[in-house]
Amino acid sequence: MNFYTRKWVKPEDLNAHGTLFGGSLLRWIDEEAAIYSIIQLGTNRCVTKYMSEINFVSSAKQGDIVELGIKATHFGRTSLTLTCQVRNKITQKTILTVDKMVFVSVDENGTPWPHGRTRITYTDERLREEG
Repeated sequence: MNFYTRKWVKPEDLNAHGTLFGGSLLRWIDEEAAIYSIIQLGTNRCVTKYMSEINFVSSAKQGDIVELGIKATHFGRTSLTLTCQVRNKITQKTILTVDKMVFVSVDENGTPWPHGRTRITYTDERLREEG
């Protein structure tokens, strides 16, 4: 699992209990997974198709640094399947896991479109390949 993104939990990210609001965390995950998918599939026309059960393991509080880990687990003809883990950067304690997220490559009409990718490529390799 590669942990690329870190977020600092700020007051606007908190719920009524003073811990990280799940909706804020899910927004961060969806954005990070979309960016990861865009780079892996070589197109910015990717949409979130599916997100499996979300397991909130522990909470984060104001001032914590959380990091988001994303890993590709399967390339389909039009899709990319990912897994995600969010953890506390300092304690390494898991905050959340998502076993399966599916992103689909689409054409200009929103119809699934074959992306032609079959393997994970690291960010800088993919960007050089496209350039």
